[in-house]
Amino acid sequence: MNHETLQELFVEQLRDVYDAEKQLVKALPKLAKAADSEDLAEAIRSHLSETQNQVTRLEEVFGLVGMAAKGKPCKAMKGLIEEGNEAIQEEEKGELRDLAIIAGAQRVEHYEISAYGTLRAIAEQLEMDQAAELLQQTEDEEKQADSKLTEVAMTIYGSSDDEDEEEDDEREEETATAGGSRAPRAVASRSGSRKASR
Repeated sequence: MNHETLQELFVEQLRDVYDAEKQLVKALPKLAKAADSEDLAEAIRSHLSETQNQVTRLEEVFGLVGMAAKGKPCKAMKGLIEEGNEAIQEEEKGELRDLAIIAGAQRVEHYEISAYGTLRAIAEQLEMDQAAELLQQTEDEEKQADSKLTEVAMTIYGSSDDEDEEEDDEREEETATAGGSRAPRAVASRSGSRKASR
């Protein structure tokens, strides 16, 4: 493959992900505010800080290829953010909305992981070791953010299960209390039938 053509592809992909990250910098504060779980809000705020650093890192990569940092509208990220916003509007604040936010955020992470993986691979082909290293750092951060979101989701699922168990226990107690007078008779009749059979 023509080295020049590959570098053009690299720059095009770089511009795309640069715009994607800048869209995220604007979108993440809204997601953090919409979250009910403090763990989720904190994970989003933490990733916002990382995303701002990732924008700076991409600007370094632009410098390594001798170009000014300039984005190209990333339609994929725009669509993913719109989907996330729909989830916020459609669900009331609480566990379901939090899980919808996580689902949307993980789609974003998976998109970014693949974008950075591709960019890193092209940088390696172009023997741009420093750029490849910077892109690898970001790819690793995106994977960690995805794992963190999974952890938060499991915590939310866990608290939901605990609530279900508490409700089940309450129902069982109510049933036992309501049928309390019947239960001893049933035991007595069973013990009486055992005596009769002897």
